Amino acid sequence: MTLLFLNNFFHWLDKVDKQLFVKINSQWTTPILDNNMPWYRAASTWIPLYLFILLFIVFNYGKKSIPWLIAVAIMATISDQISSNLLKNIFERIRPCHDSFIQQQGGRLLVNYCPSSFSFPSSHAVNHFSAAMFIFLTLKTAFKKWSYLFLVWAASICYAQVYVGVHYPIDVAFGAFVGCLIGGSLGIIYNKRYKLPEV
Repeated sequence: MTLLFLNNFFHWLDKVDKQLFVKINSQWTTPILDNNMPWYRAASTWIPLYLFILLFIVFNYGKKSIPWLIAVAIMATISDQISSNLLKNIFERIRPCHDSFIQQQGGRLLVNYCPSSFSFPSSHAVNHFSAAMFIFLTLKTAFKKWSYLFLVWAASICYAQVYVGVHYPIDVAFGAFVGCLIGGSLGIIYNKRYKLPEV
C-alpha cells in the first residue's frame, strides 16, 4: 500500500514538474528573457562578482580572510562533488532537452548545447545556493540588509536554468535545498569559530 502510494505520488509529481517546465520554458516567455537568460546563467558572467567579493574580503579583513577563503574552497568542493558525482548518478534523470515528451510539448533549448550529464539535481542550483547561503551568513555584518540579494541572485540563476531548457523546476528546487544545507551548515560552523567583525 505504501509503495503504491509513493509510486502514484512520484508519478503525479513528475507530471506537475513537466507541466510547470513547459509553462516556464515555452509559455511564460518574452524576447528580452530569451536574449538575456542564456548569458545570465553562465558562470563566466559572474566572474566580476566573484572578484569583487574576493577583494572585499581580503582588503577588509586581511589575514582573517584566510579561514573564510579556505571554507569557501571546501564548500565549493563539497557542493560540486555531492551534486555532480553523487546525486546525479543515483537518480539518473535525463534533462528536458533530451526528453522526447518535452520536445513534443514545444520545449525549447536556448543555449548552444544540451549537457550530457544527468538533470537531478541542478549543480548550478546547489553551487549557487551554497555560495549564497554561506555569504549571507558570514558577511551579513558587512552587507547588512543587502546580503539578502545573494539569495535572490541564486534563485534567479535557478529560474534561468529552467527557462533556457536544461533543467526541470524540481531539479533546481531540490538543488537549492541541498545548497542551502551545505552553505548553511558551513556558515554556522564558520561563524562559531571565526566570526568576522563588522567593517
